[in-house]
Amino acid sequence: MKHTESLKKNYQFRYVYNRGKSMANRHLVLYLVKNGTQANRLGISVSKKVGKSVVRSHVTRLIRESYRLMEDELKLGYDLVVIARANAADAGYHQISGSLRHLFKKQQLLLPLPEKKNADS
Repeated sequence: MKHTESLKKNYQFRYVYNRGKSMANRHLVLYLVKNGTQANRLGISVSKKVGKSVVRSHVTRLIRESYRLMEDELKLGYDLVVIARANAADAGYHQISGSLRHLFKKQQLLLPLPEKKNADS
């Protein structure tokens, strides 16, 4: 991931939980807070309620890959924590990716798309 570091420490996650705004949908919960840098930091949390270790690892990989592919479309300077809900265990890549995009849209994190120039003018 080009513009993104990982949140790894417990105190980093706690800071985002306590100070951040949250938004949720069927599969995921997103917490975010501005970090004052020119990079995003991503934390992913998948609890034992989601499933056994193989399932949790799979959901984590789906979330990370979905984020990686839309990373260039996101505003910079945020700490993000994505939490998987129990429904995420049964979801495929497209459902997870759609849920993540939905949350980013609701939080206005997506950059506006550049306008295409007409070939006629």
